[in-house]
Amino acid sequence: MPDHDPAVPPAPGPNPAPALRYVFLLLDRFTMVSFAAAIEPLRLANRLSGRELYEWRLIGEQGETALCSNGARILLDGPLAETRRGDTVLVCGGLDVARAATRPVLAWLRREARRGTRIGALCTGAWVLAEAGLLDGRRATIHWENQDGFAEKFPDVTLIRTVFVEDGNRLTAAGGTAAIDLMLRQIARDHGAELASRVADQMIHTAIRSEEDQQRLSSPGRIGVHHPRLAQVLARMEANIEDPVSPARLAAEAGLSPRQLERLFARHLGRSPKRYYMELRLERARHLLLQTPMSVMEIALACGFASAVHFSKCYRATYGCTPYRERGAAGAH
Repeated sequence: MPDHDPAVPPAPGPNPAPALRYVFLLLDRFTMVSFAAAIEPLRLANRLSGRELYEWRLIGEQGETALCSNGARILLDGPLAETRRGDTVLVCGGLDVARAATRPVLAWLRREARRGTRIGALCTGAWVLAEAGLLDGRRATIHWENQDGFAEKFPDVTLIRTVFVEDGNRLTAAGGTAAIDLMLRQIARDHGAELASRVADQMIHTAIRSEEDQQRLSSPGRIGVHHPRLAQVLARMEANIEDPVSPARLAAEAGLSPRQLERLFARHLGRSPKRYYMELRLERARHLLLQTPMSVMEIALACGFASAVHFSKCYRATYGCTPYRERGAAGAH
């Protein structure tokens, strides 16, 4: 990323504080975008301040290189090793994160947690922290695509669907550019809001998001629906996957007749309310199927289907394969 700030960095003070260190644990097939979004603000903070405010170290289970989800390999500084006092560990997750939660990784994280190390996670790295038991009784976030499976597998973790969450000495960011916002929060806390703003400007990050900002647009916003009553119905559907609400009741709650609701769906979404609701439930089912060990019957019930047979029939009609075949194909990769 080019740096365009022409300002001359200020000279360091007579007794500069020691650099704060981040230790990035790169899991197998981690996502490059969230890793870069976390490390670049640290580099820019150093450059713009004219001081080494931060340093970092890259580690992994193998200790030599880490494979990124885009196929690139990153040279590591070393294997899993004891951190220094005051370090912050950030677990960088990506694809197949459940497989990346190996025994050595989990054991290392638990040891570091017992030592009082501040530990965080980017993207799906929160899954590994939860697997290690380090998020029990805590608030945390994870990438929206993994939220359904995460909520089912880790009921002792309070899932917050925002861009990042800080709960004591646990940090989680949802992935993508959410890591920028998390790191800007750290820079502002460590060295002031002005420096954080300058870093954001360098990254062309024009709106610094807070811990309250949502990861995704609302369902109506994502699909460009601005009709208030239709938006109300869509939100109601999204909130009631396990116990679907009938179209007649949805219409009545929105102050519409069933016929008016049908027309609104046809005009704005090109499908019937029943079809849209089915697609929503099947999308949730697919997330659970690919992200959790739940049985097909358990997934069927969690998504409002009375039987595995009906669920399988609907799933095949939409995705071209049965839930059993989908899971088998995913496990083969």
